[in-house]
Amino acid sequence: MASIICDNKQQQTFQLDRAFFLRIFATLSRLSILALLSFSMGISPVWANDWLKVEVDGANESLKRNITAHLGALPGSEVQRRAYIFNAEENIEAALHSLGYYKGKIDQQLESPESGPWTLRLTVTPGAPTVIQWIDIQLSGEILDDEVINAWLRQIKVKPGDVLNHGEYEAIKSQLLTYALARGYFEGKYLTNKIVVNRDLDSAQISLHYDSGPRYRIGEVSFNGHDLVPGFLDKLIPFEPDSHYSTGKIGALNRELVDTGYFTNIKVLPQLDKMQDDRVPIRVEVTPKPSHSIELGLGADIGNSIDNNIEPRVRVTWRTPQINRYGHSQETSLEWSPDRPKFLTTYTIPLTHPLDDQLKLRLGLLRDKYGVTQIYDPDKRDYRNTGELESVKKLVGVVRQKRLHNQWLFTYSLDAINEEYTQSDIKYNPDILLLGTSLSKTNRGDKSLDPKSGFFQYYSLEHADPSLGSDLRLTRLQAKFKWIDTFFDKHRFVSRLDLGANLVSEEDLPMVPPSLRYFAGGDQSIRGYSYQELGPYIEYTNSQDQLARMVVGGRYLMVGSLEYQYYLTPTWRLATFVDAGNAFDNQQFEPIVSVGGGVHWISPIGPIKLDLGVGLKETETVDRSWRIHITMGAEL
Repeated sequence: MASIICDNKQQQTFQLDRAFFLRIFATLSRLSILALLSFSMGISPVWANDWLKVEVDGANESLKRNITAHLGALPGSEVQRRAYIFNAEENIEAALHSLGYYKGKIDQQLESPESGPWTLRLTVTPGAPTVIQWIDIQLSGEILDDEVINAWLRQIKVKPGDVLNHGEYEAIKSQLLTYALARGYFEGKYLTNKIVVNRDLDSAQISLHYDSGPRYRIGEVSFNGHDLVPGFLDKLIPFEPDSHYSTGKIGALNRELVDTGYFTNIKVLPQLDKMQDDRVPIRVEVTPKPSHSIELGLGADIGNSIDNNIEPRVRVTWRTPQINRYGHSQETSLEWSPDRPKFLTTYTIPLTHPLDDQLKLRLGLLRDKYGVTQIYDPDKRDYRNTGELESVKKLVGVVRQKRLHNQWLFTYSLDAINEEYTQSDIKYNPDILLLGTSLSKTNRGDKSLDPKSGFFQYYSLEHADPSLGSDLRLTRLQAKFKWIDTFFDKHRFVSRLDLGANLVSEEDLPMVPPSLRYFAGGDQSIRGYSYQELGPYIEYTNSQDQLARMVVGGRYLMVGSLEYQYYLTPTWRLATFVDAGNAFDNQQFEPIVSVGGGVHWISPIGPIKLDLGVGLKETETVDRSWRIHITMGAEL
């Protein structure tokens, strides 16, 4: 019986040949395309340069690619040409063997004119392929009880009856080593790794016997380069002491440190050279962020709705990531847009955990506009716009935010609100003490700023009561959902649904501040309409005895959206969307629909979107409109 045993050393040679193929593939791509066209027309594949023209006949597409890789780059000199031709038969044999053809025949013909390139004609007869008779993978050591490794074993596709492919064998062998090292089997080794080929029977037997030895555990974790109180960062360690080592746990610790916002550089280093008693010590090196940072955000709305002009938005955010040794931080944002300046500062105090349990103190002064105000023009027999419902809101609040074990974010809050506004020529200035709680959860398919999939859900309950110091009794309910998924790499869908309800008496309804009512319109609502311009309106006679009306918002909100996005390239996509819904009162739901499209650039700092929305319906207070929205930021 004629047999060939391919041991580890021989298999490394096959691997190097494949690496060589990868290095030269870019150079040969144009010639490979030409060869493919020739093959499809029934002509021998051909590639050539000024020194040599090579023709290969008898090989299928996969063999042709492997032969090209093993032959290497075409010669560039007389000496290289002679070496190329001398080694051609040996290289083609190696190419055949690596794909399981051990009985191949090669006929070589050479034309060597005195001038011009030589021609090397190669006729390949692959012969019968070598089929895998059996594959024997045996594991010993603690790895036998590792479910991750067992799951990997179950998905191996190589099976008896397949044509032998040395590349697939090498992939299995290297994957097992990679998984084992990643899961802490640092003493693991192959007891047997070979392929036995029987040329007489055209069969092969694969044997991989691996002894993992013990699985190492994570030892002491030390933090270096920070000035936080001792033990503060220990709370971020996302695994139990003395737990089994895995690179996934090391990556999870790195992500926790990134999410604190304290550090500009983080290195989580397993100290494999200091392993002792099956324990791997972890050294964490961090570099604190600068004491202060400034971030600038820009946006704009352009359209023909209320005021027929451009509405720019500028936001400046000042952050102090670490104020003291206890990890306190602050974020102050100042947003400007015409007649809508906003100031909000938040001071964050870590409690039992730097990320999962925080107390936030917030102070804000916010001026905003809502809806539209109109008066009746007898000459034109129509209403004309005179402005919007304006309010000035002062806010002092405290929020405790906790992340639960199942990754739900739970908050409860107390906000003291004073809001001044004029409605129907009557000035209001209610004081409200608002108790609130919320639950939210975000699932992302990946950690990028433009995730391919994800789901966000948010639920909140807020209540104000005269017995607690408020000027009215109000219960607010909200629910928000967003779903993202991508099909066939290029087809991305984004949908969202926003629901809201205010439970309030008719007597207290005018006392509900505009910031706590529901309006629709804007780039996060119904595109094609201006920010918060849609909702129920009231009619009244103003102080000048003119018939007037004002959009004052509604008790309820229902707005949905469906958007389709197509990736032209990994960083550019087109979008088309339909938005629908409205804010409304009891038995007054009048859905508004807008459609549109846009161009999105996936920048290094997140998606930047240019969208055009067109309203499909006029309302009593708003003509059919269009808006251009420029926005920046992640969708989840």
